[in-house]
Amino acid sequence: MPHRTGLPHRPEQVSEDVCAASELLEVLWGRGQETAARGVVSPSQLRALLVIEQQEGSNLRSLGEALGSRAPSVSRLCDRMEAMGLVQRDPSPTSRREVELRLTLQGRELLEEYRAIRTRELTAVLERMQPSDVAALAVGLAAFRSAASQRLTGERRTAARLRDDVADSA
Repeated sequence: MPHRTGLPHRPEQVSEDVCAASELLEVLWGRGQETAARGVVSPSQLRALLVIEQQEGSNLRSLGEALGSRAPSVSRLCDRMEAMGLVQRDPSPTSRREVELRLTLQGRELLEEYRAIRTRELTAVLERMQPSDVAALAVGLAAFRSAASQRLTGERRTAARLRDDVADSA
């Protein structure tokens, strides 16, 4: 990945750098995940576990929206994770047609283990960087996290409004 100097950076250039960095992160994390004592989960299962952790008690539709996946795929994904003992489905107290998704203790422990592995890998990389570069990265990542959270929250609100509009017109 080329190191660009000087300002301003065009968003397209920065996007390319972020994509290249994220690909390297995937390689680093993948190396570490193979050593996980609790077993390896697929990238889609890991994403689903992270969403369920953030939206504890959500239903299959909400999980599908967060993952950008269709209901049958999400249902099969949850079937596999439930069989692995990572997720449990509970009847919704408000609707007999829905289930709520929750992490099991094993699912929580797996996420903790993966986070520890990722932290070790990231620490090894950050230790090779100059302190000023680490500080700049920390500031930039905080801003990125905020912007990404706002975008995802906005998408969920828009999807909810569209569902409500459709239901109202029916």
